[in-house]
Amino acid sequence: MKEKIYLLPGLMTDDRLWKRLKPFLEDDFELIHLSLPLTDDFKEASRELSKTIKDEKINLLGFSLGAYFAAHFTINNPNRVNRLFLVAGTASEMTKDEIEKRKQSLSLARNLKFKGLSDKKVHSLIEESNKNDEELIKTIKDMFIDLGQDIYNIQMNSTFKRKDLHKEMISLHLPIRIFYSTKDILLNHNSLDKFTSEHKHIIKVSREGTSHMLPLDVPKELNLQIREWMKIKIRS
Repeated sequence: MKEKIYLLPGLMTDDRLWKRLKPFLEDDFELIHLSLPLTDDFKEASRELSKTIKDEKINLLGFSLGAYFAAHFTINNPNRVNRLFLVAGTASEMTKDEIEKRKQSLSLARNLKFKGLSDKKVHSLIEESNKNDEELIKTIKDMFIDLGQDIYNIQMNSTFKRKDLHKEMISLHLPIRIFYSTKDILLNHNSLDKFTSEHKHIIKVSREGTSHMLPLDVPKELNLQIREWMKIKIRS
């Protein structure tokens, strides 16, 4: 029987986020996509996920906003998670500047007709080498516009309510892996400094580059990191 990996997407992404990653993993693992709960309350989201996930203990991977959801769920349900993987995401609260920028974006979306992502915006989320990858760009744009304004409002509002969870993560007794790009403009890089070499259960792996959309942009690299994470023995 294949070991299962549960996958949580990020802001304005869905199961299409994993389509380039799956071919690298699905022969050896069962990949289970979880939609982000339709609430901006993280405690409620954790309760909903707890009901949705039927397995007693899981391997949980979250991307971007989904990484925060995954961390929150694990902290509140430590006996239900074997391993935790944060992709292009942290357990930090939003900075005041970032909250202000997002509130402006949310206000614009409410006052104007909900619009999709521009090429310029998508290019800022991927590697320079992939900026001519039309399928990649289309997938990112399609997810955003298909999910729509109502989900955008809920997910954006949730980001304003993020609390710093680093102390709680450090207290967890399970393998945690964090994979990110060194020049990802959406990542709070300073927050990663809170995890030091003393926290041996937390492994930070950086890659040179600008990509935020790692599952679609560099699936082969992410696949290798996931396999290393899944090799870690779990304490009984």
